[in-house]
Amino acid sequence: MLTLAGLVAGLVLGLVLAGDPRAAPVLGIAGPIGTLWLQGLQMTILPLVAGLLFSGIVETIAAAQAGALARRALGMIVGFLAFSAVLGAVAMPLLLDLFPIPSGVRFAHGEEPAKVPGIADFLSSLMPENVISAAAADAMLPVIVFVTLFAIASTRLAEEPRRALAVLFEGVAGAMMVVIGWVLALAPIGVFALGFGLGVRSGGAALGALAHYIVLVVAVGAVVLPAGYLIAVFGGRRRLRAFAAAVLPAQVVAISTQSSMATLPAMLAASRKLGVSGTTAEFVLPLAVTLFRATGPAMNMAVAVYAAKLAGMELTTGALAAGALVAFVTTFGTVSLPGTISFVSTIGPIAAAMGVPLWPLGVLVAVEVLPDLMRTLGNVTMDVAITTAADRNAPAQEREAAPETLH
Repeated sequence: MLTLAGLVAGLVLGLVLAGDPRAAPVLGIAGPIGTLWLQGLQMTILPLVAGLLFSGIVETIAAAQAGALARRALGMIVGFLAFSAVLGAVAMPLLLDLFPIPSGVRFAHGEEPAKVPGIADFLSSLMPENVISAAAADAMLPVIVFVTLFAIASTRLAEEPRRALAVLFEGVAGAMMVVIGWVLALAPIGVFALGFGLGVRSGGAALGALAHYIVLVVAVGAVVLPAGYLIAVFGGRRRLRAFAAAVLPAQVVAISTQSSMATLPAMLAASRKLGVSGTTAEFVLPLAVTLFRATGPAMNMAVAVYAAKLAGMELTTGALAAGALVAFVTTFGTVSLPGTISFVSTIGPIAAAMGVPLWPLGVLVAVEVLPDLMRTLGNVTMDVAITTAADRNAPAQEREAAPETLH
């Protein structure tokens, strides 16, 4: 909330001083402060994504080896996450064509946007010639492909080197989370500086753009919510009214906590009301909370596409394909934390893969608390729906033998 307050204060001061000669010297101070704060966030993205993605892929492969029930649940999870990524790449450009960003928004910045990749660029960038030079050039897509292959290859090693690598990447991710926590502690100051610049340049149009952004991103995430009901009805063979009544208490907890992990007990209670086998629920739900963020790829893509529009960029099909692929892959390494904390680390790689500058994210993160409600609501609904579908397809003897937890 302090970050949101910083944005509001910056915008209000910018609106007051818009057109006033006194704004120029203040901008001369606020601009570098906002840039420095953004650079602090940006420096954590690559090591954080590498650590989280490596750990997430290793955990996913381990889960797939836990039995047929786990493989079926993972199959549904992976399939829906791929759909979610495509949804974001298709829906947000269409919404922006139908409902353009309010005119008059000037989000000027000294940074020149990177080259927007076409289809040929997308295909040629999948495999890095040199992963070190790719990382130095902020070429996120080839780095993510390399880390993905490296993580998969590590599962073929003997136990001792495999565990050593897992501990190393877990440590890298943990240390980066500490650093990003320090940077985000300064978010009210950084966002105030960015909001001031936006207010001075854009006036009242800035407020309209932020409201417009929230509505469109929430609209993309809202598609996931009815999909959960459809999966429960057609995949889990539960009645619509019964599923809606059972999942409602979990949805209330999700809205109040903005955390799927904190909602897990309520989701287990909802599964019991729906007649889901206890062993199935106790395995699939923790698996889903760990790996399945149904709204993530769609809403992360929506944010990146909106950031591109704020930066005045027209995205090609190749750029959207690159973003969708990164949105899909990186969701397996996303941390179960409120969206405001993980915002830049999850959307930054997508934006970088599409050639979108990261500076719009510095302002958009301040209002993430509102779209994050839809993220958690959609994720919790889909977690319970996937659990009902997995239970329906599991033979009785397999439900009894299902592992209790995922580690």
